[in-house]
Amino acid sequence: MAVSVRIPTPLRRVTDGKDRLEVDATTIGGGIDQMEREFPGIKERLVDEQGELKEFVNVYTNGEDIRFLDGLDTQLKDGDEVSIVPAVAGGAQ
Repeated sequence: MAVSVRIPTPLRRVTDGKDRLEVDATTIGGGIDQMEREFPGIKERLVDEQGELKEFVNVYTNGEDIRFLDGLDTQLKDGDEVSIVPAVAGGAQ
């Protein structure tokens, strides 16, 4: 089962410059664990000490925010596309 994970520019230093990874996982959390085994340090940038997705990180599966699905337990299937998007803050004052 292949799931494509799009890696944002700030995380590419952890993935040896790769902008896309393939994982073989049935959940978002499992995919993050698999990426951590290959690229140590990526998980700590995505998940907090309580095992929850960090507040400033957004993850989408096929365009759906996983916070409105099952979070890190969101199921994945062959051909799914996962996007990791760091939150952007700021604006006009």
